[in-house]
Amino acid sequence: MNIYDVIKKPLVTEKTTIEKDAKNIIAFVVSGDANKIEIKEAAEKLFKVEVTAVRTVNVAGKVKRAGKHIGKRSNWKKAYVTLKEGSSVDFFEV
Repeated sequence: MNIYDVIKKPLVTEKTTIEKDAKNIIAFVVSGDANKIEIKEAAEKLFKVEVTAVRTVNVAGKVKRAGKHIGKRSNWKKAYVTLKEGSSVDFFEV
């Protein structure tokens, strides 16, 4: 699997920003069939950092309705990647 297919986009929320600052953990939306080893290799190659741990979570899509129509959002997978001390990733360069 291509490294650009494994990591789809960074997940930037209030919770992930706090974890990035406090514990050096960054979060990504990843491919549903990617495993921890592929996620680790892709993060190390894309951002040129050392990864110490990877945790993954399968997120179930919510059921939503608009008037009388009921639909479901897609299921997706996210990964929490712990970086080695001294490593950092800046998504928004100033």
